[in-house]
Amino acid sequence: MDFPKRSARELRDLAASGEVSPTELVEAALARIEAVDGKVGAFLSVEADSALARARELEAARARGEPCGPLYGVPIGLKDNLNHTGWPLTCASRVLEGYRASYDATAVRRLLDAGAVPVGRCNMDEFAFGSSTEHSAFQATRNPWKLDRIPGGSSGGSAAAVAAGMVPLAFGSDTGGSIRQPAALCGVAGLKPTYGRVSRFGLVAFGSSLDQIGPFSRDLRDSAVALGVISGRDPRDATSLDAPAFDPATIGEGVRGLRIGVPAEYFDERMDASILATVRAALARLEAEGATLVPLSLPTTPYAIPTYYLVATSEASSNLARFDGVRYGNRAAAKSLLEH
Repeated sequence: MDFPKRSARELRDLAASGEVSPTELVEAALARIEAVDGKVGAFLSVEADSALARARELEAARARGEPCGPLYGVPIGLKDNLNHTGWPLTCASRVLEGYRASYDATAVRRLLDAGAVPVGRCNMDEFAFGSSTEHSAFQATRNPWKLDRIPGGSSGGSAAAVAAGMVPLAFGSDTGGSIRQPAALCGVAGLKPTYGRVSRFGLVAFGSSLDQIGPFSRDLRDSAVALGVISGRDPRDATSLDAPAFDPATIGEGVRGLRIGVPAEYFDERMDASILATVRAALARLEAEGATLVPLSLPTTPYAIPTYYLVATSEASSNLARFDGVRYGNRAAAKSLLEH
């Protein structure tokens, strides 16, 4: 089995048919991580015992006649800001070193219910502040395609893990591009869902009005399946949409009839010529496949980044105030204030 080149859907079908077992899929993922992650640095921790135990649980459930979920036996990576019971959770910061999650994020619980097998914690910029995954307290992540280049961030560990074939699916968070940008830099699919489509419960908050959890994959349909699994209303998140989960079957075949907006302001004269040419070629390909390109203008585009930094930094300041050493974070030893 050529594990690094298989899609999540192919692996799931192999496991569901009994051709391979979830344990064998996990072992293949662990072997691939062992072989390449020393150079890439995508994972902060690999939870091999937990993953193998989870795979055996799935096999036992299957033997009892329980149905296979849409991600049955599929190894996945989790960004280090998604709570998963019993696992380390550091947000790539020594402030949380030694902390272990006491509950599952809603998205993680839904992945488990779908049969997925988390294998490890993916590196990130500390507390998701950054766009290169160089600013982790523990290690820098490298781009698997060229090790002297960055993978992007802050979900660079998740993007690199998928690009290097260590897992077919990994999950990150996007506040101002932290899924979309590393996906582009690592050459994989990255999906930032509409705000509220996916519950934020159990995601360590950065900017509460901006954060969203989303998947990385090498296959676009894998991202659609993953979104279908993790989306849907959650009573524990008041900002989650009161709407049913996304149905992957609705995406159809091809792009014929699709209307694609092309904002004039996005084609800035400062763009690198090769990137501009690549984007233009992609638009031409979409049009040739039957999509309709619709020119439009977004005149407020120049204000997007300044607005983002006002909103994101003010919300981050409030959210990170909890890491004060009282409830969360390190508590430094100090002499009594009464001593002179």
